[in-house]
Amino acid sequence: MKAKMMILMLGMFLSLTTMEVFSQNKADDVLGVWLNQDKDAHVEMFKKNGKIFGKIVWIKEPIDSETGKPKVDKHNPDPALKTRPTLGLEILTGFSFDGDDEWSGGEIYDPKSGKTYSSYMAFDSKDVLKIRGYIGVSLLGRTTYWTRVK
Repeated sequence: MKAKMMILMLGMFLSLTTMEVFSQNKADDVLGVWLNQDKDAHVEMFKKNGKIFGKIVWIKEPIDSETGKPKVDKHNPDPALKTRPTLGLEILTGFSFDGDDEWSGGEIYDPKSGKTYSSYMAFDSKDVLKIRGYIGVSLLGRTTYWTRVK
């Protein structure tokens, strides 16, 4: 009887330890490189000061067809930022993991429109990330699906 109780307690302890380690790692599951829904950019998710950020690391067409030069953030509402390169541009900022299944409290910047939206992210499946950008409440927004780059 004591042996069964010890085995049961050991099993519970190992389960709790494994769950704790899994939840610690889950916050970092979003890290890596992702292909956006339009399939024209790769965004690298990284951690900075304990929060998740994302920057453009590859563009399908990096040269602006009008100027013949590398693409810049020409739609940005801030005139001082209109000349910064699109490649390397930080478009996801300040996401925190909620301890369960969502990264929230961040913003997503759309360089195609120059607009910034409140945003949250969650996995749709193991290698598909659902990103919702919205204004005010999440009902007023748009969802895109990004695929992990292997």
